Amino acid sequence: MPPKTKFLLIGGPCVLESRKTSLLIGRTLRDLCHSLGWDYVFKASYDKANRTALSSPRGPGFRKGLMELAALRKILNVPVLTDVHTAEEARAAGKVVDILQIPAFLCRQTDLLLAAAKTKRAVSVKKGQFLAPSAVSSIMEKLRRGGCKKAWITERGTSFGHGDLVVDMRGLVTMKEQGHQVIFDATHSVQRPTGEAITRGEARFIPA
Repeated sequence: MPPKTKFLLIGGPCVLESRKTSLLIGRTLRDLCHSLGWDYVFKASYDKANRTALSSPRGPGFRKGLMELAALRKILNVPVLTDVHTAEEARAAGKVVDILQIPAFLCRQTDLLLAAAKTKRAVSVKKGQFLAPSAVSSIMEKLRRGGCKKAWITERGTSFGHGDLVVDMRGLVTMKEQGHQVIFDATHSVQRPTGEAITRGEARFIPA
């Protein structure tokens, strides 16, 4: 994994689409990061299992998606990150990708965390929108005791009333003071959760 002293950008199409689209995004971000001296990790999900609407596109699915991620990893020659939702998925994905990501709503699921840890891959845990920064240590302890040597918490905002998120930057400091590596998800943090088939957001806030 890249050293934590360099700027690290994790980016991609969020959910796998066509090979052409994935390569366009991956190559653009990879080359941009290399030109700036940054590290880059390609991120895409094979299944967005937490979509609000049944009609929303979820991706190619588990088995086909892992095959596609393996191909993209080889072509782009960069580390790859993907979400896992069950212990079985974690064990299989750990043989293909470099980083396993635990979705926010699953961030305290013990069996999933232990299965991810046992793969010996790096693990990114999305901090649940409901979780206080001071409560992440128990999550990281599960990973540590499961054998994980490289893990971090990804901040993606906190629920603020109905259908809104805010980011309390003090939480980043709190988690770092507890000894955890922290990554900030600048795009999901400006989402405006809805009950519709699409998710709205405030993209103008991302540069801030």
